[in-house]
Amino acid sequence: MDKMSTLTVTLSLVVVLITQVNCSPSKLKRVTKAQILGFDWKNCGKPDAPAVLKTLTVSPDPISIPGDLRASASGSTSVELSSPLALNVTLEKEVAGFWVKVPCLEEMGSCHYQDACDILNQLIPPGQDCPEPLHTYGLPCHCPFQAGSYSLPQSDFYLPHMDLPSWLTNGNYRVEGVLGSQDQELGCLKIALSLHSN
Repeated sequence: MDKMSTLTVTLSLVVVLITQVNCSPSKLKRVTKAQILGFDWKNCGKPDAPAVLKTLTVSPDPISIPGDLRASASGSTSVELSSPLALNVTLEKEVAGFWVKVPCLEEMGSCHYQDACDILNQLIPPGQDCPEPLHTYGLPCHCPFQAGSYSLPQSDFYLPHMDLPSWLTNGNYRVEGVLGSQDQELGCLKIALSLHSN
């Protein structure tokens, strides 16, 4: 398990963006039912960016939380992705027709993370098996990630109940994540979605 697709990094970072990282429990609210509508993505890096997501499909639309999700993806990275792997996240919410940048609050929002590898280690402690279906397809979930081209066949996931920050309210969101190492941009991904929860 010494190789990994850009997909693994991307999915791991998406998890970081929609779940809490070191959030105070008192600032979280339990979401009993939520829907993500209009999920869309695109690469936003330079044409010769080392890390590129080539395909990503998710269904159904809307995605229900809790609920089942089906996804497939492919991607490549031409360089090893190793610690420290900086991650700059910009989160925007549509307010009255304008896109407003959400500040970094309790390590969520528009934040700079010194090392995404550390975040992955928090989510999945070293020595623990990678979650399915990454484990089945031999895709690792810890740094360093070797260069290569990879794909995740259509796979089923279960999205459990989640706790969200109280400030993450219903609406339209745009997220941009930029991976970098030693002042070099390695890849950029933009995600757009609508969140509706109760």
